[in-house]
Amino acid sequence: MIVRELRLEVTYVSCGIGTADNHDTGLSGRVGFLITGFQQRRNRSEFSMTFCIGIKVRDGVVALADTRIVRGSEQANKQKLAEFQHNGQSLFTMTSGLRSVRDKTIIYLEESLRNESLQNESQGGSQGVDRLYKLVNRFGEQLRRVKAEDGDALQSTNHKFNSHAIIGGRLAADIGPQLFYVYPEGNWIEAAEDAPYFVIGRTYYGKPILDRLLTFETPLRFAIGLALLAFDATRTSVTDVDYPIDVAVLSSQSNFPTFRRYTEADLATATSWWSRTLYNALNEMPMDWANDLTSEP
Repeated sequence: MIVRELRLEVTYVSCGIGTADNHDTGLSGRVGFLITGFQQRRNRSEFSMTFCIGIKVRDGVVALADTRIVRGSEQANKQKLAEFQHNGQSLFTMTSGLRSVRDKTIIYLEESLRNESLQNESQGGSQGVDRLYKLVNRFGEQLRRVKAEDGDALQSTNHKFNSHAIIGGRLAADIGPQLFYVYPEGNWIEAAEDAPYFVIGRTYYGKPILDRLLTFETPLRFAIGLALLAFDATRTSVTDVDYPIDVAVLSSQSNFPTFRRYTEADLATATSWWSRTLYNALNEMPMDWANDLTSEP
């Protein structure tokens, strides 16, 4: 029973943070596998999983994040979708991993942008960071700075430097809303027509409905609904993702995202409708192909 629990824990954590390369090669490999599982289990009480999704469609960008924080047997709610201001423009960030890494990176980013802005004003220079990809570059630089400062200390206490981020919005020189995914190493990718969404934290439970129904041409209103259904699928299956949720929406005709927080009661009508719809669809599913499986011998 203990061995099974530890093996399960390794799979669970590596799915959430994205990378694992565990090979069962003989007895020593199995022992190492179990020790890794124990260390990951210990760390799990010190940082929680999360669910954050960013979607980019032709009509705009959607962001949704849960607020559940779990530390051992304790639960709390903290904001994971945050508004960020730059040069009079509003954008959003969502992060997973250690909160301390996220907070320090954001403070360094704000300081870097503020110092550059003051320098440009005094010299009558250019606008500086006037496109979102430039700000994402700066975020990556500060993330690497935090890793250089704190990475060894975190590693020494078995904390993994695993800060993933989704950044979206629209700055002055952007032709439309933008959406980026930043890896712990500071490099990034941009949402594209053939890859219109990013999920960090609990990545797998919401993927089936997104991969089946979401495209770049999906209307913005439906994209908001799919973000909610992906969250609902995740929340149904796990205990460390829950309400309330924060949502941000930026349409292609707007320069500023709209931010809202929703409780479980706020969305009960929508989620109950979805459960009933799934149940009714199962009742109407053609099952002729299974007749020989259920017929009496």
